[in-house]
Amino acid sequence: MRARLALHATSTQCELREIVLRDKPESMLLLSPKGTVPVLQCADKQVIDESLDIMLWALRAVESHPWLSPEGGELADALQLIERAEAEFKCHLDKYKYVQAGQEEQSLVHRGLASDFLLELNERLGQGQWLFGGRKSLSDAALAPFVRQFANVDSDWFYAQPWEHLSQWLGEFVSSCDFVAIMKKIKVWQPSDPVLLFPFATASS
Repeated sequence: MRARLALHATSTQCELREIVLRDKPESMLLLSPKGTVPVLQCADKQVIDESLDIMLWALRAVESHPWLSPEGGELADALQLIERAEAEFKCHLDKYKYVQAGQEEQSLVHRGLASDFLLELNERLGQGQWLFGGRKSLSDAALAPFVRQFANVDSDWFYAQPWEHLSQWLGEFVSSCDFVAIMKKIKVWQPSDPVLLFPFATASS
């Protein structure tokens, strides 16, 4: 989602291949042996296989893209917040979301630890519509997909928590035209399929 958001926001066209991770195509593994998604092969054959790196690659190719100029801070501040989310929040999210048998109580511990970070985001969002002011920027696009995953584990519990600003921010993000556009369902890629271009064409384009 993060990579697609940046590619869509910059109108960076690429061939899109949807895969199932339990049945990874050999062509993908040849590009990136670690076997995770997303994987982007650039026109110059460079391979980028981290979502944040793909975001930065796409955004930096566009002169003065607003996502790289947060209204209420510097890009370094936004990257620091994203780094904290990946180091502190994402690990707890994974242990909360993917519960092993007999580990239910431990899962709730990780939910609580992840919530500490979300309460910080809620406090920040009390000062502006987006994480760095009144305009969407890189940090919003990089963090909202993680928060969405967290909320979807137990949405009733999530929306009962005292983080009204966070809930509103997430709601605005997932209902945005950009997010709706990248979430179009497509079938799993097969080698015989015709090329599928992303961003997807719209009825008016």
